[in-house]
Amino acid sequence: MMAELGGPQPREEIPDKVRRDVASVETDEGWISVIETEDGEDAGSICIWQHDDRGETLSEIGWMVLREFQGRGLGKAATAAILDRAAVDGRWGDVHAFPAVTNAPSNGICRSLGFTLLGTVDDDWDGRIVTENHWVIDPAERLARA
Repeated sequence: MMAELGGPQPREEIPDKVRRDVASVETDEGWISVIETEDGEDAGSICIWQHDDRGETLSEIGWMVLREFQGRGLGKAATAAILDRAAVDGRWGDVHAFPAVTNAPSNGICRSLGFTLLGTVDDDWDGRIVTENHWVIDPAERLARA
């Protein structure tokens, strides 16, 4: 699942990442949801959070679908659902996504859900530079069109 970002995170960094994720959910600063199949199997995760990016607060969305569940539309459905929730909530503003330029399925999700491609950016992932597409969407406008 992390191949597009240069591989998995180092094992020793995972406990701290999980603690930060749990804290962000507990304080309602971020949303992290499990993507499930119709049968209730855990198939991946989707999240939305805010962070500083070059001096600007940015709302970002990201998702991962386990390999054995890919190609079923689960990522797209989860992304649509969390964008709808964000539209109703109203606090996130424009939502940005940064899939690697080589990640055709995730770029396809952005395209099919109405994100606008702003261009490409180079991002540092644990010392590895990854070229990403920079997509943006206004969840409220998307929901109004639906």
